[in-house]
Amino acid sequence: QVQLVESGGGLVQPGGSLRLSCAASGFTLDYTSIGWFRQAPGKEREGVSCISSNAASTNYADSVKGRFTISRDGAKNAVYLQINSLKPDDTAVYYCAASLLDTCQLGPGDEYDYWGQGTQVTVSS
Repeated sequence: QVQLVESGGGLVQPGGSLRLSCAASGFTLDYTSIGWFRQAPGKEREGVSCISSNAASTNYADSVKGRFTISRDGAKNAVYLQINSLKPDDTAVYYCAASLLDTCQLGPGDEYDYWGQGTQVTVSS
């Protein structure tokens, strides 16, 4: 069964950090791009970062550049999103998604084939 599972979300104070994980089962991530998306209440889903299959290409939304870092570990079949200097505007459910066409895009996510269930990130004092 193909599955993506996110973890690492939580409640954090402004300025804090979290490391989100995206673990895959039922398929290998070796040939896929992975994107991280987020959706806040009442807002559209937003692509925040993606990484190509060989990690040669990464993209970040302007709103997170310099604060978010995406990485991948082939041995663990996982992708990570390190998020620093968190702001209240970062509050959202964060999803990872896999693109079988190895398309590292930050659009609405139409290029992605598999999605996780999401992990909640709440930034509040």
